[in-house]
Amino acid sequence: MKGNQKIIDALNGLLAMELAAMDQYFVHSQMYLDWGLQKLYDRISHEFDDEKGHATVLIERMLFLEGAPDMVTRDGFKVGSDIKSMLESDLRVEYEVASRLRSAIALCEQERDFVTKDALVPLLDDTEMDHAHWLEQQLGMIKRLGIELYTQSQLGEVKPHA
Repeated sequence: MKGNQKIIDALNGLLAMELAAMDQYFVHSQMYLDWGLQKLYDRISHEFDDEKGHATVLIERMLFLEGAPDMVTRDGFKVGSDIKSMLESDLRVEYEVASRLRSAIALCEQERDFVTKDALVPLLDDTEMDHAHWLEQQLGMIKRLGIELYTQSQLGEVKPHA
């Protein structure tokens, strides 16, 4: 089914953010694992998987609309150097993804592509209510507890990896 090019372009813009978020979460999760911060590793590794799922939804919809997914472009990718800057960078990406999702959803309504809109609404909910909210909580705990206590709280039990 030949899709609206404006919608396909918006989906590719979202894909560039989701791929950047995915790559960033992957690097950050590996850094946390290397530092022995098992709880942060587990959560951020889970976020990596969520972003991969978001990217899959976008790619599947673009292919259905006979569009070409841009798998090269990454928007907003920035690896942090310590726990706080990593969490802040992840939150920044989530805010940008949410903003772009809202714009894409509005475009879908304007162009009367309600199926694409319905595919994007759950991504927005996940981005705001799970990803961004959790990151805001972590940064709030750092502010209240201090980085030392927060870091200690994230150690957890180290799991052997194959």
